[in-house]
Amino acid sequence: MGDADGTGELRFEGIAVAPGIARASALVHHVEEEEIPCRKIAPEAIPAEIARFEAALIATRAELLEMQQKIAEAIGTSDASIFDAHLLVVEDRTLIDEVLRSVETEHHNVEFAFNLIAERYCKSLSEIDDPYLRERVVDIEDVSRRVIGHLLGRNGSRLHDHDEPHIIIAHNLTPSDTALLNRALVLGFGTEVGSKTSHTAIMARSLDIPAIVGLHEITAHIAPGDPLLIDGYRGILIARPSAETLREYEVYERQKDLVEERLELIRDTTSTTADGINITLSANIELPAEMDDVIEQGAEGVGLYRSEFLFLNRDEPPTEDEQYEHYRIVAERCAPHSVIIRTLDIGGDKNAAGLDLPPEDNPFLGCRAIRLCLEHPEIFKPQLRAILRASAHGSVRMMYPMISGLSEYRQANAVLEECKAELRAEGRVFNEALEVGVMIEVPSAALAADLLAREVKFFSIGTNDLIQYSIAVDRVNERIAHLYKPTHPAILRLIRMVVDAARANGIWTGVCGEMAGDVVLTPLLLGLGIDELSTSPAVVPRVKKAIQSVSLKECQALAEKALQTHTSSEILQLCVDLARSRYDELVS
Repeated sequence: MGDADGTGELRFEGIAVAPGIARASALVHHVEEEEIPCRKIAPEAIPAEIARFEAALIATRAELLEMQQKIAEAIGTSDASIFDAHLLVVEDRTLIDEVLRSVETEHHNVEFAFNLIAERYCKSLSEIDDPYLRERVVDIEDVSRRVIGHLLGRNGSRLHDHDEPHIIIAHNLTPSDTALLNRALVLGFGTEVGSKTSHTAIMARSLDIPAIVGLHEITAHIAPGDPLLIDGYRGILIARPSAETLREYEVYERQKDLVEERLELIRDTTSTTADGINITLSANIELPAEMDDVIEQGAEGVGLYRSEFLFLNRDEPPTEDEQYEHYRIVAERCAPHSVIIRTLDIGGDKNAAGLDLPPEDNPFLGCRAIRLCLEHPEIFKPQLRAILRASAHGSVRMMYPMISGLSEYRQANAVLEECKAELRAEGRVFNEALEVGVMIEVPSAALAADLLAREVKFFSIGTNDLIQYSIAVDRVNERIAHLYKPTHPAILRLIRMVVDAARANGIWTGVCGEMAGDVVLTPLLLGLGIDELSTSPAVVPRVKKAIQSVSLKECQALAEKALQTHTSSEILQLCVDLARSRYDELVS
């Protein structure tokens, strides 16, 4: 519920998921439940009914592929991959066969049968405590509406049929809803449900639309046409903003614009602390095309190249030569800096249709990442060969994801040695001294870091999974997302443990998870001994400014105090206090 002041202004607080400030009238979006007719079908009419169903599935698939292509062209393949799960729904033989059996045995019209079965699927999946399966509920609901729309001849959405600037208020927006938003007219959106890591939030950030989620019961308090102000920095939605509020936000916006101008001035400077300690600041990318952003934002190379995006949106895995070309381009463009290529990290919430992998009850704890690669050398070896060949064209490093202990690392390196022997026999050139590191994202790897550090060349901490696995918190689960705490005392101790093991063995430690891009936490990470930070290209200037604004000595003092502090909230407050005292303009 919002807080009202004497002017009639109402303020609501949610979770900021995409930055920016916008003002426009409200478009309150309610999903209209289709009236699904129920009628009996004569036996002789069943083939025609099935043909209608097949035509609707084909039309829906074509619609999704077209949408996916448009998104890939507009904002990148990684965001378009969100629709892979939607395509799986229209190709799900279990669901399709059940609908066909229902039509043939119950003699009901196909839209009624399909809707009944889809609703039953959604109900069953929503009751299962598994994040991947819950995500499928949204996909099925989204696709179901499209299929039924084709069957009923009602296509198109009123959500997109507006020609005036507006801010959308809704219970939820599906990924396809978000993908089709007109950026010229949709100035922001707020939803009652969602999280920072939901597909809709990811799409909002890519589209550069201010967005807030977690605005509980907001649709009951906002009327169509209400003047709104959305603050995507702080997660505040203001209905009927007063003249004073508007003046305050005009000043706030000017301050934000000024900050961006100042950050542009430091693009080509080094990420060196106030007392002269250099911290490597690199970028995370998914495709070679993103190298333009890496260079433009002043990053020192690529600290995480997510190679799995070469495997998505296709029926067959990429060939060795295709992978080599992608890696070679990035290696050459990174020069004189390096690129760290992470080997295939498929599984969990990332699935590649071309690999034809069997479903798992709990994919986040299943055969994913390095486990999958070791089980499928026919997938792993072409990638390793491609990375080795690309290493002849620049400074290339490689790291394995989801390593749980030394045995997995040795197994992976044994396959790497096989690939080296093959390339030597073929007379191909590669860097014999290619540096190989590991991702620290499984708690067992952090606890065994002293053993790993004796054999690996570097550590890169994937904080997203390390936090999720250590605290046993699914970030997408709204009921427990508040427990996901980067400043949890256990996480700090794990990071320190990894750093100490690395330094004792003369290797370096980086962070490539979301913590690396949070400027409030930058001093804490430096104080814990992190040597490299890798984040999205857009955030690089902010992190660079944060690094330049603090001394390593005060960062170390902060870390020591944080390690003696008992709760995540108290530790976070220590970090906020230091950040505000050194670079308040970067802290929303």
